[in-house]
Amino acid sequence: MELDAARHGFAKMGFGCKHYRRRCRIRAPCCNDVFHCRHCHNDSTKDGHELDRHAVESVICLVCDTEQPVAQVCSNCGVCMGEYFCRACKFFDDDVDKEQYHCKDCGICRVGGKDNFFHCKKCGSCYSVTLRDKHVCIEGSMKNNCPICYEYLFDSLRESSVLRCGHTMHLQCFHEMLKHDKFTCPMCSVSIFDMEKFLRALDAELS
Repeated sequence: MELDAARHGFAKMGFGCKHYRRRCRIRAPCCNDVFHCRHCHNDSTKDGHELDRHAVESVICLVCDTEQPVAQVCSNCGVCMGEYFCRACKFFDDDVDKEQYHCKDCGICRVGGKDNFFHCKKCGSCYSVTLRDKHVCIEGSMKNNCPICYEYLFDSLRESSVLRCGHTMHLQCFHEMLKHDKFTCPMCSVSIFDMEKFLRALDAELS
């Protein structure tokens, strides 16, 4: 039993790429090439095609190099190929500190802990519970490119921010925008701050 447990946990966090720590690679059904993850695939394709995560059928264990159908545990050496494993997304990750969870409504895996997020059906994405009943809904707001860097937001690895107007962008891009003294939404020009509150606070400070 101890031997099985040791084999199961062998080399945890020892393999992977810049995107994920995992003990397997995936075979992309679209081009039949092998990659550490779908992001590695998407970054390397010259024609710009993207890997459908749900279409992956085969993985290659990085410990024993055995190719096999998608599963959490290697059928040959018994190693766990990802401490977090989602069969729907064919997703593996050894870094469980991210608190991954699968959202059925989004159809993909998210990070940050299931209890900390809710799925807004109108916006079509998971948002922090702090925004429940406290944000402006825009249909499919996350299924757009960030207005600053133009990366697709819905399945981006970077954290997103929801503005007062309901439009979304990367949190990092939001901070960069502030550094350049831009205080309105680049999509609709609505102020990103509650100006009434700001002016009241300013008046109180000056009086």
